[in-house]
Amino acid sequence: MPFIRSSETKRGVDILKPDFFSPYSELAVQLLPGNQVGGDGAHDLSHIIRVFRNAMRIHAIEGGDGRILSAATFLHDCVAVEKNSPLREKASALAAEQATVILASLGWTEPDIKAVAHAILTHSFSANIPPETIEAKILQDADRLDSIGIVGASRCFYTGGRMNSALYDPFDPLAKARDLDDKRYCLDHFETKLLKLSQGFQTETGGRMAKERDKRLRDFLSAFLDEI
Repeated sequence: MPFIRSSETKRGVDILKPDFFSPYSELAVQLLPGNQVGGDGAHDLSHIIRVFRNAMRIHAIEGGDGRILSAATFLHDCVAVEKNSPLREKASALAAEQATVILASLGWTEPDIKAVAHAILTHSFSANIPPETIEAKILQDADRLDSIGIVGASRCFYTGGRMNSALYDPFDPLAKARDLDDKRYCLDHFETKLLKLSQGFQTETGGRMAKERDKRLRDFLSAFLDEI
């Protein structure tokens, strides 16, 4: 299945021409069509653009191989697995396998393919596999940055809506007298995951960025609670 939906094909092709993915625009044109998409707006082209920008900001300070990092970024969600799927914990492994096939077909060397695959495999929160290379550490940080801050909050509620979750428990929004259940209530996901993410960053640069976004996330949560 092509990454760009048919109704957005022209816009999708055009979006690769400007400097969205500079200096790896040609690589983006090669690799982005290898992604699958199932209508999940939390893991679409805009997500990849944001993760790429995060990765390049970190890469500029922390170093690493930009080509390896960019390829891993473009393909890190190349296999679509729903959040409520029993295969969710294997999503990054499936994406790493698919990326290996794609890069091999393009003539990439085995060491480079392995480096990309490792970064993809270890980027996932659900997989819980420690990243060993600087590229893998940067990709994990870049992807997790998109799960906190205002964008992270937005993605949380968007995904909850897709999974038919309620915004919050009207009688106990902070789960003071019940068990947290982020499959039933979106707001519970803040406590079960989002508010914890800023503590687990791999790079110093990513960690600094995470602190800023974590503050935004907590400010959002405070304002949200004030309104309900």
